[in-house]
Amino acid sequence: MTRVDFYVLEHGDGHAHDRMICRVVEKAFLLGHAVFVECGDEQRARSIDDLLWRFSDTSFIPHGFAGDGAPVTLSYQAEQIEQCDVLVNLNAAVPKAVSQFERVVESAGYDTQSRAVARERYRYYQERGFPLKTHKIRP
Repeated sequence: MTRVDFYVLEHGDGHAHDRMICRVVEKAFLLGHAVFVECGDEQRARSIDDLLWRFSDTSFIPHGFAGDGAPVTLSYQAEQIEQCDVLVNLNAAVPKAVSQFERVVESAGYDTQSRAVARERYRYYQERGFPLKTHKIRP
């Protein structure tokens, strides 16, 4: 069954949150996983794309948009989900194809609004019996 990991940023803002996401993507990539990042909208996808190029001076994460064939795929259209083993969900909703992944990475948000939406996703997974794990991250 798909394992769901929630990452809790203990304090920080949107920028610290997105850097955390990049670190999680980098770790999954370095462990040999094919990673699919569902961004929710085009602007967010472009922002994560840009940050993946520059969030660390010492890393390189080969990534591209759906259909590019890169080991890390960014998308903002849920129907474009490609065959990968790790899903990083930055969308407010749980993707319909969530069970096709070995592992799902979810953020617990960084402000009141994003945390409330994350709690809804957590309940969704919990009610359906997904194995859940929480990771506390310091920026």
